Amino acid sequence: MTITGIIPARYSSSRFPGKLLVQLEGKPILQHVIEKCLLSKMLDDVIVATDDPRIAEMAKAFCRVEMTHTDHQSGTDRIAEVTQRCNLDSIVNIQGDEPMIEPDVIDQVAALIDKNEMSTAAAPIKLPENWKSPNTVKVVINSSNKALYFSRYPIPFLRDYADSPITEQLKTFPYLKHIGIYGYQKDALIKLVNYPVSPLEKAEKLEQLRALDNGISIVVAVVKHDSIGIDTPEDLEKIKEKLKKES
Repeated sequence: MTITGIIPARYSSSRFPGKLLVQLEGKPILQHVIEKCLLSKMLDDVIVATDDPRIAEMAKAFCRVEMTHTDHQSGTDRIAEVTQRCNLDSIVNIQGDEPMIEPDVIDQVAALIDKNEMSTAAAPIKLPENWKSPNTVKVVINSSNKALYFSRYPIPFLRDYADSPITEQLKTFPYLKHIGIYGYQKDALIKLVNYPVSPLEKAEKLEQLRALDNGISIVVAVVKHDSIGIDTPEDLEKIKEKLKKES
């Protein structure tokens, strides 16, 4: 079995157009992600899947590039096109706007694909603001580390601690933040993109709920390293501040 890392990359973005080509510490954001993928021990190849020649021109100096149709509704649809055209075995979908993703997180997600239709990652929630934020997606898992549900709402609800401070609730239960990286067996990926948008997916605006709604199980690697996605210019400034503190 070969595992290919695919980075779906588009130029347009409602909140931050062209963000993947914006400089972060002297490199485009997308280059940071590509380099993290190239450090992975589990990926046999890395592909940037894009419909934009500007992104293709930048990425081709570092990895393989596959051009895609312009009408895809999601990154998952984009990687499915490449997976079918290139007849790939197993795939890891890495977000192009997460320059803080760690190679070992990619490897842990990739390692789970062999025996599972889908895999993903989650990290402990430590900050109250992340617990409260609907932009921080939470996941609850069972004893086999399979996802039971993903939500923008803090789950589970701690009945006995409902009136306690958030910091106390975070100490009481291991809340998990979902990290937007996915591993797929090819058949599961193709099934997923052919299913219609599910009621839960529509309600939460979370595509992974389409998988759970249709009986595709998702195993979760609980990792130490969190990742920060860049959706707005403000997110980029937060990462710059974080990197400055760490240097």
